Amino acid sequence: MLGGGNLSRVLVSVDGSEESMKALRWALNNLKLRSPTPNSTDAPSFIVFHVQSPPSIATGLSPGAIPFGGPSDIEVPAFTAAIEAHQERITRAVLDHALGICSEFNLSSQVRTHVVVGDPKEKICEAVQDLHADVLVMGSRAFGPIKRMFLGSVSNYCAHHASCPVIIIKENDSVNKIN
Repeated sequence: MLGGGNLSRVLVSVDGSEESMKALRWALNNLKLRSPTPNSTDAPSFIVFHVQSPPSIATGLSPGAIPFGGPSDIEVPAFTAAIEAHQERITRAVLDHALGICSEFNLSSQVRTHVVVGDPKEKICEAVQDLHADVLVMGSRAFGPIKRMFLGSVSNYCAHHASCPVIIIKENDSVNKIN
């Protein structure tokens, strides 16, 4: 097993993709947390981390200006509320799926969740530092070169900017236990 029981916090980034869930399975299968110490108030844990897109990014558009000369900088509360509610449902579904995987490994007591809103690249790297992660585990969607050029690669960014070791589980990697 990797880590040999020396890890206190393993941050696993999930976004709902099968690649991210595969990374979660890999982490639960291959990384061992350190045993809690009697005097410790913060038990070792796997942190299932999800970054929720801000409403404007989630929709890819904004309601725009009110036609026929209305103000262009007004926010439409019903539109924003509907997008936020939709984002909450997506987040709940992603976390429910991830926690279901954790329960298959009988590790639910060692798992906690953390959700933030923002740009995934930046928020994952911030969380690594803020949550004092020993290692970051994430999946890779294997975008082609054109998509990667325009969208960027979250895993590549994190590999270069996270303040801890990063394990990237690629699309064709096996989730089986390392011997």
